[in-house]
Amino acid sequence: MRKRFGIDIDGTVTCPKSIIPFINRAFDMNILYEEVNQYELTPFVDVSEEEFAKWFTENEPTIYKGSPPAEGAVNVLKRWKNNYDLFLISARGPHLLDVTEEWFFNHGLTFHHIELIGSHDKVEMVKKHKLDIFFEDKHDNAVMIHEKCQIPVILFDTPYNQESIPNGVIRVNNWREANIWVANWIKQNQTKCEAAATFN
Repeated sequence: MRKRFGIDIDGTVTCPKSIIPFINRAFDMNILYEEVNQYELTPFVDVSEEEFAKWFTENEPTIYKGSPPAEGAVNVLKRWKNNYDLFLISARGPHLLDVTEEWFFNHGLTFHHIELIGSHDKVEMVKKHKLDIFFEDKHDNAVMIHEKCQIPVILFDTPYNQESIPNGVIRVNNWREANIWVANWIKQNQTKCEAAATFN
């Protein structure tokens, strides 16, 4: 049976640095990606939370259209598409579906299912779709998905997710490393299945 991969979009499929140039231009700042040591961006900007939230909501489509893919993401996802079912699960709001699908198609990427849930709580989606593994950049999401769903979670290393992680959350630097880990994991699963079949 084909494995089902749950994949976050922003900071995972897209480059985690994507939003920084937009913020710097809009607020006349010079934030460096390496300095962004937490997921919430409001503390790095000289405006109120309300003003920043308003700016972000108004500019979301432009930011998403202009975000480059993370290094190696396109090649790996194209290869995976043939062997695994790819489920995109994102905190983006459902109204951004057209922009999101267009971005994937423009980069030559297809998928089996997409859910824009408008929330960072992805546990229910993981359970609903019976996902076998998840790919994420947000630290607390990764830990929660692993602990509540008991599946491995690949966490893409960024300056804003440096807190400690439990054993079932695997930190990688890029998609190449993720691909290597997944290949080994699949191999181990096949070996276990073959051993169980022989035993029975």
